This record gives sequence, structure tokens and C-alpha cells, in this order.
Amino acid sequence: MTTPSAPQTPEQQPAAPAKKGGALLKKVGGIVVAIIVAVAVKVGLPHLTGDAPVHAEAGECVTVTGPDNDPKVDTVDCSSGKPDLFKVVKVIDDTFDVNQCGEQLSALAQQLNSDKFVLCLEEVAAK
Repeated sequence: MTTPSAPQTPEQQPAAPAKKGGALLKKVGGIVVAIIVAVAVKVGLPHLTGDAPVHAEAGECVTVTGPDNDPKVDTVDCSSGKPDLFKVVKVIDDTFDVNQCGEQLSALAQQLNSDKFVLCLEEVAAK
């Protein structure tokens, strides 16, 4: 005759098998995070923070602020009367050659992702 074993305490009981849904959710979550990081790197964090160069079109107005070696360019309404207001006369793509704007216009070389371009600018008189 055998003697029944003593009941097991909760610490001694075998662990229940882990649910597979939790592991799948963690894996999918990790992939989503990796995609978000990849997009942030590809697009560039300046785009997310609003510090990206502006690829303005001819006829638009921009303000140019900041130091000469790192200017900040924002598009604005041409009638805004803001200081440092310039009208984009033309945009020259695929170059950093500011001399292509000529001597009568100011020029600002910019890069947005792999696009490089020069904004040829004419100062708008303050009102």
C-alpha cells in the first residue's frame, strides 16, 4: 500500500505554460518600434522637429533667421511685413552653386534629404 503524497504548496506547483499570444504581441511590438526608428532615420529628425530646410517655390516668400552657417528658413505670407523677408525669385535644383543666382539676388544653398538646391532671393521692402 502506498501513502498519498503531501499536497504541494503554490511555490512547488508546476508553472502553467506561457500564453503564445503574449510572445507574438511582443514580437510585433518590437517590429513596429523598429519600423518607426527606421522611418525617423530615413526622414530625418529635423522633419519631425520642424527644423528641416524649406524647399520653397518661386513666388513664395520666406524669412531667413539664424547664423550664416546654419540659417533657418520658413515660408510666410508675402504681406506679413516680417523682418528678414525675402521673395523666392527662382529655385535652382541639383546644385549648391550660389553664383548661379547672379549678383543682383541673394542666394541660399539648402539640402533636403538627398535633394540639393539654391534659393535665389530678393529682399522684400519693409512696410
